[in-house]
Amino acid sequence: MPESVISVRGLVNKFGRNMVHDGLDLEVKQGEIFSIVGGSGSGKSVLLRSILGLQRPISGKITVLGMPIRPGAELPYRHWGVLFQHGALFSGLTVRENVELPIALHSSMGQHTRSKLASLKVQMAGLPSEAEDKVPSELSGGMVKRAALARALALEPRLLFLDEPTAGLDPIAAEEFEDVILYLRESLDLTVVIITHDLDTLYSLSDRVAVLVDGKARTGTLEEVATMDHPWINSYFNGVRARVIRTTESVV
Repeated sequence: MPESVISVRGLVNKFGRNMVHDGLDLEVKQGEIFSIVGGSGSGKSVLLRSILGLQRPISGKITVLGMPIRPGAELPYRHWGVLFQHGALFSGLTVRENVELPIALHSSMGQHTRSKLASLKVQMAGLPSEAEDKVPSELSGGMVKRAALARALALEPRLLFLDEPTAGLDPIAAEEFEDVILYLRESLDLTVVIITHDLDTLYSLSDRVAVLVDGKARTGTLEEVATMDHPWINSYFNGVRARVIRTTESVV
C-alpha cells in the first residue's frame, strides 16, 4: 500500500464565530492525484494554507513527508512546489528569471547552470522556448499558469500543490494543462494535491477526492463520494453538469 505523504488529524480553524474546520481529518497517499472540493466558505484555501504552514490552526496535527507542520518547525519547502491560483509571478522578471529564483535561493548552483535548469523546467511545463524571455504581462492566461507550474517544479519537488489550476482557462487550454499534469505525475513520480471547483478538472485528474462539508472532509473515489448523503454533495456530483461529464467519459 502506498505510504502517506500528508496526514491531517483533528484540524480546527476558526475565525471569530465562524468555525471553518471542526476536527477535520484527511490523508494523501504517495503518487496519487488528490483533489479538494467544497462550496464557498468551506475552507479549501484555509486547508491548503494550513498544510503549507501559512495558517496557524487552533488545534490539530499535520505532517507532510513525515515532518510536523507547526510554528517553529523546519518545513520541507524544498520538497514541495506550489502553483497559486493567479500564478503569483514577479511582474518585473522574465519567465526564466521567475523559475530561476527559487533555485538561486535554495542552492549554490552557478548562474549559467541555473539558467539552463530553468529553461528545462519551462519546457517541461509545455511552454515554447521563446516564452522564456517574456514578462508575465506579455503572456496569455494559459501561459501564465504554465510559467507558474515551471517555477513550482524548479526544486525537483516530491509534492505539487495546485490552487484552481484551470480557473480562467478556455476548455482547450484547460484540457492541455490537465494533460501536462498527468504527464508530470507519471514522469516525475509526483504526488499532486489540487484545490478546484471545476468538475471537468476533477473528473479528468482525480484518483481520490476530499469534499469539505460541515467542517469535515469526506473522502473517497469520485464514485464513492458521489453517493454520500449530503445536500451539497448531491447537488455538486449529481447535477446536470456532472451527469453530462460522466456520460461523456463513459462513451470515450
